[in-house]
Amino acid sequence: MQARLNRRRQGGFTLVEMAVVLVIIGVIIGAVMIGRDVQRNAEYTRIKQKFIDQWVVSYNTYQQRLGVPVGDSQSAPRLMVNGANFSGTGGNLSGGDMTNAQLPNAVCRAQAGPNMVRPQETSADFDLRLLMRRAGITLPPGRGDGMEDRYVYLDTNGNPQEIQICFQWNPPGTGSGSGNVMVITGLTPDLARALDQMVDGKPDAQNGAFRQEGVVARSGANADPTAPGLEWAGNNTQSLSGGGAGDATTDGMNSDIEQVLTLVAHLKMNQ
Repeated sequence: MQARLNRRRQGGFTLVEMAVVLVIIGVIIGAVMIGRDVQRNAEYTRIKQKFIDQWVVSYNTYQQRLGVPVGDSQSAPRLMVNGANFSGTGGNLSGGDMTNAQLPNAVCRAQAGPNMVRPQETSADFDLRLLMRRAGITLPPGRGDGMEDRYVYLDTNGNPQEIQICFQWNPPGTGSGSGNVMVITGLTPDLARALDQMVDGKPDAQNGAFRQEGVVARSGANADPTAPGLEWAGNNTQSLSGGGAGDATTDGMNSDIEQVLTLVAHLKMNQ
């Protein structure tokens, strides 16, 4: 009798017990994955509210105090970011014809951000931080003193990425929005779509106030206003070292040890 009981005790787990264990493991893994998504979404919201929105406030405050956009001339305003350095055609706007215009550089702090298409203004008089401080404007904290235009976050692979804020003027017909815009570099595809959703209510790369840099304007006689929008280029399978962005459906060779591809966005300013 005793030997029979010992053999029964050494018989291992039953199928029911193993099924319960597997279910518990699955629940734990699912909770971890959901927790990561919740944490990432919370970080995206924090970037929007504590960084992007605060820079919009700083820009608007500058315009209200000085009566011109950042870097424009108060004595001879053009209502353009860095308008004091705009040459145009013969020094004039020429009725909006920018074909031969030397467009003003973007106003940034220190060096321009990753994938920045237009260079930053090299003159110290058009340093973004310096201009804001001269106007007595308190800047968002960003990465700290002297780096208020930067924000560091973790991409989906857990690697650090850096956002940088600049401002520039886009000529009429620019697909990413004409007029004064905030240039936001260093956005992973997931973050770009999340910010677009929060700003415009829909992740559409060529419509609304938040657009992808380089998109083609939806205009002309053949433009269809009812056509579906354009997806943001790139996805998390495309690495930062792999060159330019593909489309959202192209599989890249990104491994989980590489930084995710980053994009550039333009946020249309109200003035």
